Amino acid sequence: MFNLLFSNIKLKNALRKGAIVIDLRSPREFDEGHIPDSINIPADRIPINAARIKAMDRPVILCGHSGSMGNARNHLLNHGIKEVYNGGSWTKMLNLTRSI
Repeated sequence: MFNLLFSNIKLKNALRKGAIVIDLRSPREFDEGHIPDSINIPADRIPINAARIKAMDRPVILCGHSGSMGNARNHLLNHGIKEVYNGGSWTKMLNLTRSI
């Protein structure tokens, strides 16, 4: 419970700092529902978009399927993006953004 609460606090703080939410799901899934102002970059497209994401110079919150987030997060961290958070499912992040 404490870890979940601590995680939510970190995510809310990142959102307040202007974090960009990147939805790692497929374009079809994204079109069926997504967080307002989020961007869709499927997990397998993260490597070719790393420079563009880094240039945004904002904290990054990843959401989507749990299996894809770890690899995407590690790839972005390895490319020098210092604040990369695992936001969990897109519906969890949607609820979190609505609570701010």
